Amino acid sequence: MKAVVLKKFGGIENFEVEEIPIPSIKPGYVLIKVHASSVNPVDFKIRQGLIPIGPDLPAILHGDLSGEIVEVGQGVTAFTKGDPVYGCVGGFSELPGVLAEYALADVRLLARKPRNLSFEKAAALPLVAITSWNALVDRAKVKKGQRILVHAGMGGVGHIAFQLAKALGAEVHVTCSSKEKVSRSRELGADAVINYRNLNVNEYIENYTAGNGYDVVFDTVGGSCLDNSFSAAKINGTVVSIAARASHDLCQVHVKSLTLHVVFMLLPLIKNEGRSRHGEILAKLGKLVENNQIRPVLHSKSFDFEDVGSAHNCLEKGNVLGKVSLVSNW
Repeated sequence: MKAVVLKKFGGIENFEVEEIPIPSIKPGYVLIKVHASSVNPVDFKIRQGLIPIGPDLPAILHGDLSGEIVEVGQGVTAFTKGDPVYGCVGGFSELPGVLAEYALADVRLLARKPRNLSFEKAAALPLVAITSWNALVDRAKVKKGQRILVHAGMGGVGHIAFQLAKALGAEVHVTCSSKEKVSRSRELGADAVINYRNLNVNEYIENYTAGNGYDVVFDTVGGSCLDNSFSAAKINGTVVSIAARASHDLCQVHVKSLTLHVVFMLLPLIKNEGRSRHGEILAKLGKLVENNQIRPVLHSKSFDFEDVGSAHNCLEKGNVLGKVSLVSNW
């Protein structure tokens, strides 16, 4: 089969298309004909050698996929040949990635593709949707009547997270950086959209919460955004971050008696613990998608697998609205 292989860490020139053997089926796994994938920041960070959680080189990268099952391993009863599925299944630790004609996947990480989505749109969901669910459902336990702030509302995680919070019954506010993102956030149902280039954190807390702050703040950015999240949370509020790899002053966490959660969605893949939770989340999320409560947004330009380098460059340069998608041309 054809596959995109990373030969060494560094620039996109280290990707090469090669012919490699099709993975052999094994118990508890299925073989998938891959139709689409998407780019997450962790993918280009692994390519650059910045975080040591990728497979050994030479390696196939990327975890998100959608496709069709072509072979079923021993002991698999939840899926059959021909089922369209989606999931985040590899590209980390000992699990090969999905930028290939076929990918071997642990069935616990999969769910049936939402019926109303194309393969391309379905492949944009797994990592960001599971991350959002981990943050808002499993950790923050968002419920009806709460006021929630999601930072970077039109980012890959952010635009799924705020729609999920709406589906849970919360009043949802988001931060964005451009008129286009403000407009798109409103179209997707955000109750209030804050252009953080025009208002600082103290100003928007006063304007949008009468100075009280938010029940839950979801930091999808890290750095100073996490510090702003502490400022934006109400007394006894909750902050959830997916980017806490830095030093921060926890004074506000103490004096406001905040609860701080940190989510690392990839742990079940890396540690092989709790993988079935990922499949369960994607099955539940699929129902929300089919009810049109969550709609993935794709960046204006799509890429094929052989042009993965350009897809990485696109996301790395920033100013992307939604998810950068990859469609197999094999």
